[in-house]
Amino acid sequence: MTPQAPDEHDLHAYIDGRLDPERRAEVEAWLARQPERLAELQAWQRDAQQLRAGLAGAVPPPEPMLDPARLRSGLARRRSARYAVAASVLLSLGVGGIVGWQAREWSRPAPRSMIAAAPMADAIAAHRLFAVRRDLRTDAAGGEVQSWLDANFREPMRLPDLSAAGYRPVGARALATDQGPAALVLYQGPAGAAISFYIRPPGPRHYLLPRGDRRDGGLLAQYWSRGAYNYAMVSDGASAAVVRRALAGAI
Repeated sequence: MTPQAPDEHDLHAYIDGRLDPERRAEVEAWLARQPERLAELQAWQRDAQQLRAGLAGAVPPPEPMLDPARLRSGLARRRSARYAVAASVLLSLGVGGIVGWQAREWSRPAPRSMIAAAPMADAIAAHRLFAVRRDLRTDAAGGEVQSWLDANFREPMRLPDLSAAGYRPVGARALATDQGPAALVLYQGPAGAAISFYIRPPGPRHYLLPRGDRRDGGLLAQYWSRGAYNYAMVSDGASAAVVRRALAGAI
């Protein structure tokens, strides 16, 4: 008998290992007939495991300022939070000549060999874990998101305006990378469609990114650098044009 096709709930439960043995066997039998979907789910599972490991402390412990409770209180103490971020950046870079050397490195575009190594993979992983699966426990609500970013990042860019297409920011979550604090902002649109905006410090060796995009499964990451941060907006193919139009006037 042909296995019953799983719905999205079944697939998410399969990734998390929450299916009972009988239903899991049915889902695996169905996936055996859908190699492309199986490959996509395996990629989701790897991304979720890597991101969860990072958030659970497999990466070096984040600075105290990354604690969500402290980030929330930072909204009421914007000036203090900005000084704290600036201080943590200076401490991470060192002082004197080291600061000057790092500043020059940050202004250099990444070599092609580094760009080819899946730029902004963590942005796609965060989108899959929090936006696609609607598992975002927010540190800032929709109307507070820009102020929250301003309070906790040094001169972040303004959030791209997607309102013409019916998308509005509904929340933000603090994340951690081994280079420092990051954040995911979730936009929600018609029929619950999701687009995410991701901000993080530059990657290894602090190289900035040229503007570009790449596909990963059914998702498209459009990425760029501005000031001291790398950015990405992640969407499905149907909403990619919405992001392109918004970014054309923003970066």
